[in-house]
Amino acid sequence: MNKLDEQYRGILAELLYNGREKETRNGKTLSKFGMQIRHRMSDGFPLLTTKKMPIKTISTELKWFLKGDTNIKYLVDNNCHIWDGDAYKNNYAKLLTKDFHGPRYNQEQFIDLVRTNPAFAKDFGELGPIYGAQWRRWPVFPNEDGEYETNPIDQIKNLIKELKTNPNSRRLIVSAWNVGELSEMTLPPCHYGFQCYVSDLSPFEIIDQAKKDGLWKATIPEGMTLGELQKDFKTKKLSLMWNQRSVDTFLGLPFNIASYGMLLTLLAEEVGMIPGELIGNLGDTHLYSNHIEQAKEQIERSSFNLPTITLSDVDILNGEFNFQLENYQSHPSIKAPLSN
Repeated sequence: MNKLDEQYRGILAELLYNGREKETRNGKTLSKFGMQIRHRMSDGFPLLTTKKMPIKTISTELKWFLKGDTNIKYLVDNNCHIWDGDAYKNNYAKLLTKDFHGPRYNQEQFIDLVRTNPAFAKDFGELGPIYGAQWRRWPVFPNEDGEYETNPIDQIKNLIKELKTNPNSRRLIVSAWNVGELSEMTLPPCHYGFQCYVSDLSPFEIIDQAKKDGLWKATIPEGMTLGELQKDFKTKKLSLMWNQRSVDTFLGLPFNIASYGMLLTLLAEEVGMIPGELIGNLGDTHLYSNHIEQAKEQIERSSFNLPTITLSDVDILNGEFNFQLENYQSHPSIKAPLSN
């Protein structure tokens, strides 16, 4: 039994048997406040095994965030459909205005037009200044005309710079909660910010990592100094903690865990560190009433060992990377309706 699945099933059980009933904007829930996930990345990549997880979909959404994109066309073109309902709901009113003289569409037709009609996608595929906009171009200093006089802030670029030059900073934070733009977003950010933390590896950890990286030599080769031998050794560990105000525990949380695990792995690769601990601070942690039977089924399942992941062609600032997931064994997926 891996500890990640064990923690996750514990949260499901806590909600099922001790959650408080709440009536929300999109359905009844069983809810608790202030739960947490903690995972050591050395134990494996944090992808649940008690149900099959679509890692390609998760990575596509993360690439979309890192690109600073807020239009669903990139997602649709890459067969990622987790934002379809939000886009349709947000933009459907536009389709009914007097300014739009075309026919009315159901969601499937709407998404097909986003895929095949660039002009339609530009007009109706936009979700407002959500995650990607805030991560990569946080707006600053509007003038009296509402225009921005200075370049927007690239929080991801700044974070990488600080990790490399000032790793002991207590300000290694990226926020998506821009109060001034919440009303323009299709959905205010559920996971609204994350913080990074750097610690030194012990001498034994440095040696162990050097062996894993194929850099360790029992003796110093002739003509090479100790400093030259060690120059590529990784000496620091990077941890990441994300904060989440609203947690769809059955459908959303497994995605969030894997997505931030992948982001942590990418950042560590970019700055020459090893991934440390992944922590999720969970606010309103809830289970929708139409997910209860699915949650009970998942709780009864035993877990497998966690997989490992290998990255290649990492280009964070362009939202590009490749990965190889290895030794992923899981139970079948469990279907459940998404509450938009």
